[in-house]
Amino acid sequence: MGDNATYYHISSFFLVGIPSLEYFHCWIGIPVCLLFVLSLLGNTIITVTVKLEPSLHQPMYFFLCMLAMNDMALASAAAPKMLGIFWFDAHWIEFNVCLAQLYFIHTFCIIESALLVAMAFDRYVAICIPLHHTTILTTPMVIKMGLVVVIRAIFLVLPGPILIYKLPYYTKYIINHAYCEHMAVVKLASANTFINRVYGISVALSVMILDLGLIATSYIKILQAVFRLSSQNARSKALSTCAAHVCTILVSYTPALFSFLTHRIGKKVPPSVHIIFASLYLLVPPTVNPLVYGVKTKQIRDRVVSLFLPHKKISEE
Repeated sequence: MGDNATYYHISSFFLVGIPSLEYFHCWIGIPVCLLFVLSLLGNTIITVTVKLEPSLHQPMYFFLCMLAMNDMALASAAAPKMLGIFWFDAHWIEFNVCLAQLYFIHTFCIIESALLVAMAFDRYVAICIPLHHTTILTTPMVIKMGLVVVIRAIFLVLPGPILIYKLPYYTKYIINHAYCEHMAVVKLASANTFINRVYGISVALSVMILDLGLIATSYIKILQAVFRLSSQNARSKALSTCAAHVCTILVSYTPALFSFLTHRIGKKVPPSVHIIFASLYLLVPPTVNPLVYGVKTKQIRDRVVSLFLPHKKISEE
């Protein structure tokens, strides 16, 4: 391909899928497809329900709609290619398409994290300063917060694929993964990748530390406010409004932390286990989030029941 100073890269990468489990790819595709379909269906129902139900036109549910749309985008960025690998042996992916997939997956992951922060802030305002909830979290304010969330993710992730594009890729083209992931692609470069690695780790750590720190701060303030309430009923009611959000945080961050840590310090973790977790991290939260909010939020539950079973009497609280 030439050995002068010009940057070269191969035209395509070969995505292995799940190493050492190739024989089971056909079966692995079934839960992947199921999770993908359920995530699209569940998040569509949540979005339509919030749009149709005037009582749900509140900041918490606007953020929930943003989360639902982001979840559908995240699942759609990863699942179709994974199903292509598992069911149709479509392992090859063009260099530029791989960079685009990598960019969108990481961008949607950072948007997801920031939306959980916005939802934590909404709960904080609703419980700690309830009289100012409607004046602080107005619709224009919610839109501005949504824009900040998206802009932050776009600009944080953008240097990643740009730096990768400038690397020479001569011979290594096999990615031991089910989708294009930043570190998996960086490792194949035929050059020093120190800047890429440092940038990738810096973004991941800064996002995780900042977002989890802000969520933790919100919940410390919420708990302090809740335990100052005199009535047990008022305490349990305040905490129940946070239950769905806490479940979503656990579902989103647990596989993310596992995936991040095994990639960097878990040398004894088999690649297949790491890749299964990395794939679950993209598919499980988008599937579980609508279920959590559907079960935990009475207004959503009742509206969904009335949509599908119009003659059924809506449950009393």
